[in-house]
Amino acid sequence: MFSQSADLYDLIYSSFKHYSQEAGQLAALLRQAHPACRTLLDVACGTGEHARFLATRHGFAVDGIDVDPAFVRIAEAKHPGGRFLEADMVAFHLGRRYDAVLCLFSSIGYVRTLPNLHRALTCFREHLARDGVVIVEPWFTPEVAEHGRTETRTVEAGGLHVVRASRSEIAGRVSRIHFDYEIHSAAGVRHFSEVHELGLFTTDEMLRSFEASGLAADYDPRGPSGRGLFVARPLA
Repeated sequence: MFSQSADLYDLIYSSFKHYSQEAGQLAALLRQAHPACRTLLDVACGTGEHARFLATRHGFAVDGIDVDPAFVRIAEAKHPGGRFLEADMVAFHLGRRYDAVLCLFSSIGYVRTLPNLHRALTCFREHLARDGVVIVEPWFTPEVAEHGRTETRTVEAGGLHVVRASRSEIAGRVSRIHFDYEIHSAAGVRHFSEVHELGLFTTDEMLRSFEASGLAADYDPRGPSGRGLFVARPLA
């Protein structure tokens, strides 16, 4: 996935994504939904930006997992007080429960299929303490995903000039995003490409998957970044 671009991730996404603001919204939501909430597991934590703000500004104890070892190393360096591990969200068993399990920035789409979605949510439920809460920010639904959408982002910092062009295509129930990178530095110009595949699930499919995994979910169509948000609790 981001194996080639991990070191560029924060440079690109921090240019437009408001991690601090989103963490504040999430902290308020967590304290409303579970006033005693203290421990969080950030699933598909990426470089640990949400985890960093939730810990340092809002006082939560945050651990994280990600399938990409480069992301895990970056998150560990940012937040040495937390435990960050390399693990797949569809099959992880940490032997510990948390007051809240988070899966943000549409990372849930990387499960790709409904069976994998069920496996992931079951893992989330397995790691949830009594009275805990699961928060999932979904990827786009099939009716909203755009075939042929293109976008170019250009950022500069630390002697780097980075251009990332993206192109989306829809293949059945999968959205495929092609990223092409052009990096200018003192060493010259470098090019590489990545392809990301994310599953397209309807809101009803998501809600049914939560229920099948032992969770009752409510849906907010907006969420912290306009992509919606599911807030779920264990079924009685």
